Amino acid sequence: MKELKEQGIHTGSDNLLAVQQAEIIFIAVKPAQTLGLIKEISDKLDPDKNIIISVVTGVNSSDIRDITGEKMPVFLAMPNTAISLCESMTCISSRNNPADKENLVIEIFESLGKSIIINEELMGSATVLAACGIAFALRFMRAASQGGIEIGFGSELSTLIAAQTLKGASELILSSGHHPEREIDKVTTPQGITISGLNEMEHNGFSSALIKGLLTSYTKITKVKLPPEEK
Repeated sequence: MKELKEQGIHTGSDNLLAVQQAEIIFIAVKPAQTLGLIKEISDKLDPDKNIIISVVTGVNSSDIRDITGEKMPVFLAMPNTAISLCESMTCISSRNNPADKENLVIEIFESLGKSIIINEELMGSATVLAACGIAFALRFMRAASQGGIEIGFGSELSTLIAAQTLKGASELILSSGHHPEREIDKVTTPQGITISGLNEMEHNGFSSALIKGLLTSYTKITKVKLPPEEK
């Protein structure tokens, strides 16, 4: 709490007071707590003044509007942990919201990385690809750094090389808009070492394993039901 205050952030335990003093309200609690919290603050919400942004998995905009009323601007957002470095990939759904409110929410998340508006039906997919995706990318990085140790680098140096290489690969796609295979083709020369390594990885199910991992996470998230409210 002290650290937050030093950054100019006011904290408290009175949700009603916080809502009365706020324009934009972020809902960032456990799924089981969400609807109870919305009910608690609903009488203090003003659709002309307030915007609700929920980062809670498994809670739909209709779940929230059933309590707040249809006129309440409600956005669902799924950032990832790179938001701490202002490098998040944030997917936002905006169903029946005013354009000026939507632009404001996009502006907020653009200051924290990159953001896109998607259909609400894709928020589960966004959670898997963008939020879980951080862990998937880091697991690739860990494997690459372990391989680097096998071929002669120390642990710290191997991790540094793997991390910067992954960052550079990402920037190639973000800056050019190219399909990844187009950039891969620039590295894979005939009978070269890159294509030999890639083919060996594919023979061992590299792409298949990653896709199956994404699909497994997606299957699980689509089966998750909103839990009962916590007392």
